[in-house]
Amino acid sequence: MSHQWADNLPIYRQLKDLVVARIIAGELKPGDALPSVRTVAAEYQLNPITVSRAFQELADEDLVEKRRGLGMFVIEGAPQKLLASERRRFLDEEWPQVLARIAQLGLDLGELVNPGKKWSKP
Repeated sequence: MSHQWADNLPIYRQLKDLVVARIIAGELKPGDALPSVRTVAAEYQLNPITVSRAFQELADEDLVEKRRGLGMFVIEGAPQKLLASERRRFLDEEWPQVLARIAQLGLDLGELVNPGKKWSKP
């Protein structure tokens, strides 16, 4: 599988974000094993150290756990924890920018809720 890595963020962080997205989407559920470091490194043509760093950050954030001799597994409660943190990040970081852009464009709630409907401003 090929993937386009962005230049503005370290690859290990982008890989971590991919795993986080899979957990939030329910593709990886609590108790599921992550693919091995070697498998991911080969699949994405990455250095195994890069993959290990991404996986270690997930473990440091208590989203996955290492099981000696078995690999890494998604922890119970990880999806809920991630969803809560992503919601908080959206509200703290992204939403203010969206609100500023809405104000800049002079949009109103009606235009945002029903974008196909023609609205006239007084």
